[in-house]
Amino acid sequence: MDYEALRFIWWVLIGVLLIGFVVTDGFDMGVAALLKVIGKNNYERRVMINSIAPHWDGNQVWLVTAGGALFAAWPTVYAASFSGFYLAMMLTLFALFLRPLAFEYRSKIDSEVWRSRWDWALTAGSAIPALIFGVAFGNLLQGVPFQFDELLRFQYTGSFWALLNPFALLAGVLSLLMIVNHGATYLQLKTEGQIKARAEAISSLLALVCAVIFVMAGVWLWLGIDGYQVVSVIDTNGDNRTIDKVVEISSAAWFGNYAKLPLLWAVPALGVICFVFCALFSKARKHALAFFSSALAMAMVLITAGLSMFPFVMPSSSMPNHSLTMWDATASETTLFIMFCVACLFVPIILGYTAWGYFVMRGRLNEQHIRDNTHSMY
Repeated sequence: MDYEALRFIWWVLIGVLLIGFVVTDGFDMGVAALLKVIGKNNYERRVMINSIAPHWDGNQVWLVTAGGALFAAWPTVYAASFSGFYLAMMLTLFALFLRPLAFEYRSKIDSEVWRSRWDWALTAGSAIPALIFGVAFGNLLQGVPFQFDELLRFQYTGSFWALLNPFALLAGVLSLLMIVNHGATYLQLKTEGQIKARAEAISSLLALVCAVIFVMAGVWLWLGIDGYQVVSVIDTNGDNRTIDKVVEISSAAWFGNYAKLPLLWAVPALGVICFVFCALFSKARKHALAFFSSALAMAMVLITAGLSMFPFVMPSSSMPNHSLTMWDATASETTLFIMFCVACLFVPIILGYTAWGYFVMRGRLNEQHIRDNTHSMY
């Protein structure tokens, strides 16, 4: 297995980790974001919280794993992204801090005001990261203002407020609504009565909204946002050459890979179709199919972004030749090979016990179950 193959493999594996995070942690963040919308009283909100309680902390490990893999496999990208998006990253972390606190402290005091404040904290701690993740992808598709000096020291020339541009905000809204919709489909699987009925109604509408926004973002990307294209030959057999390439910015360049391989159009098309099916299955009360359609739709959205940008990982708007790609921003061949061996060993184990945990905790929750076990449930 040569260096070039390892680079491509880790591009795929990091994408898989991100999809795993969005699909698993996405539904519990979506449920928490809906806490004040679907839950009309304390017991209904406790049903919603306890539907995700056995899984939320394990699901969040996908994000930690993706961050660790990014640090080890693409150290330059890790350094550049965490430096350039520092304030956004810190806002995300502080929002995520609210989640475990809200889970643990919400029921410590028998006070409606106390519980309501922690409910809002849990909602914000789930909705804000979902929004920021989408904004980050929106900025990556437009290019990030950074460059390297002659010693390859990173310099970010943008600002936090510049990240909140219209296209990035549209991507952020899509990210948030996808996760909220995914949470609604999960509630259809795990709850009964009015909670399930409200989740069905929300998902049957929200999934269609996600499909429309996804198409709008694609049209905007085609007509209004320039893409990046490497025009020099990159030596992928030698050392990484981060700045030794020629990159051109041109209209519709992000769609170049689809022109070279038209079969790739099936990915965004499948994303739109899955959103539509999710709405139809929610309307028809086919809960498992609605959840599966939602998960597949979100995966297709992420894969579409990855295929559009390939081989770019973090393009530079201020110095296009300094853009980071999967070929020139990776760790050493030895590091990638060791990581690959570790992943082959431990990922199947992790997937196995995760699936076992979901199997053990299967079944629906209702208000009566919460009342009968009021001191042993969240």
